[in-house]
Amino acid sequence: MNTFGKLREEQNPVLPAILEHLHQVEAKAGLPSTNSTAIEKLFPNTTGQPFLTFSKGGKGKEKAHRVGVVLSGGQAAGGHNVIVGLYDALKKLHPDSELIGFLNGPSGIIENHSIILTEDIVSLYRNQGGFDMIGSGRTKISTEEQFAASLETIKKHHLDGLVIIGGDDSNTNAALLAERIREQGIETSVVGVPKTIDGDLKNEHIEISFGFDTATKTYSHTIGNILRDALSAGKYYFFIKLMGRSASHIALECALQTHANYTIIGEEVAERGLTLRKLTDDICDMICARALQNKNFGAVLIPEGTIEFIPEVRKLIRELNLLLLPGNMHQKTIEHLDSRREKSDYVSGHLSKESSLCFLSMPMDIRMQLLMDRDPHGNVQVAKIETERLFIQMVKEELDRRKADKKYTGKFSVQPLFLGYEGRSCYPSLFDSTYCYALGHVAALLIDAGVTGYMASVQNLTLPCKEWTAGGIPITTMLTFEERHGEQVPVIEKALVDLKGRPFQVFKENRDVWKLEDNYLYPGPIQFFGPYEITEATTVTLREERMAGSVC
Repeated sequence: MNTFGKLREEQNPVLPAILEHLHQVEAKAGLPSTNSTAIEKLFPNTTGQPFLTFSKGGKGKEKAHRVGVVLSGGQAAGGHNVIVGLYDALKKLHPDSELIGFLNGPSGIIENHSIILTEDIVSLYRNQGGFDMIGSGRTKISTEEQFAASLETIKKHHLDGLVIIGGDDSNTNAALLAERIREQGIETSVVGVPKTIDGDLKNEHIEISFGFDTATKTYSHTIGNILRDALSAGKYYFFIKLMGRSASHIALECALQTHANYTIIGEEVAERGLTLRKLTDDICDMICARALQNKNFGAVLIPEGTIEFIPEVRKLIRELNLLLLPGNMHQKTIEHLDSRREKSDYVSGHLSKESSLCFLSMPMDIRMQLLMDRDPHGNVQVAKIETERLFIQMVKEELDRRKADKKYTGKFSVQPLFLGYEGRSCYPSLFDSTYCYALGHVAALLIDAGVTGYMASVQNLTLPCKEWTAGGIPITTMLTFEERHGEQVPVIEKALVDLKGRPFQVFKENRDVWKLEDNYLYPGPIQFFGPYEITEATTVTLREERMAGSVC
């Protein structure tokens, strides 16, 4: 390990005051939770549970616990500190407690692949990035066979608790598993921990998911460097795609941190019914206006899920999915056509007028990607579409038209970039390190309290760490129904950017200035040592939400 890694490993995260002496903490029940009748029918054993708050109280049970932990889904900085915090808390509650790590995600539970996590193992990952201590995976416990196998694993290990660290789908799985376990009369507690860099797992009780702070600071550092380069060279536009398929929180936060010239917010696109053409024209208008000031440079931030927010594109994708079902007449006809133009013309002729116009407005490369790059069910693989290159090609074509009409006299040189994976497994920021360590302690306390179907919660996150509060949120209170594969299933609803919320309103009030003026900010790299104002700074989004008194 390098010197920096060793320094981070040796630095113990600070704990909120309420979590410093675990034997003097008790769970106090608040108001009972409420759910829809449909949710109550699916979760008869775990609905109606009260919200929990931890406060100083009576002496703890001092019982040794056997607890399992699993990482589920994509990486997010701080995951290791949840496990470290969980391990430390269990040992504080009783030195004979054991922590079992299930390997490579939920499949480790199903297949009973695990290791005993010892001090020697856990200590190596304190304040470190990645999920490589036990690995992660995207398997979902969904079939009867998988549930049965999972329950068998839980019984074999005599688990008092199971901690599932993951996003909305993973925590939905935690709620389903908690219900099955109670249904079978098993006493194992199932606790969820909110993880996702996308920032779309939050509500009035979950202020932020871990990993969002680190990811957005990492991306903003890079964007700031790029903006400085653009300003210095004066000759490049950078079209930067950012992670965030279902929500635009990352793009919004990076815009607030850097003041990039143009940022697409998918939720606004959907609400205003903006088209691909309108977005393209808007970007071109900015480029032309900047060219009049002799500024042929700038940056455009694009959430990776942008096109799924565009109403006309969503309609087009629905029609293509029906038109190109595997084995049907249209699919076979397209396969036998030779040229790309013939394929494009054939498909456009079998779409509605609106979808045909949308399809033909796209560059040929993107049209072919929509037709040929499909999953086994015949559906368009939207996530694989290079959104930044789509906009680059459409902007180029529009600027060429304007140049021919003498409406644009600038020079357009462009560089595409994608900021994604580098923000998932890096060293967690001090905020994420501290937050995750606290979440691990809260998960241990929930198990010690004998409750199940809860998500660990730490609040008041814009205050100094010592003033943070802790509790547990019944996961069923977050559930709604969503259609997947033709049936209604319970899911935790993703939190989208609130267009009436303070973070978006701050962005909206300033974006016209950012378009034309080089009002760039350069956040610099994440700081781990130095003044409190730098090392402990939270995201702009979280600060603005807390100022407004809401977090979703």
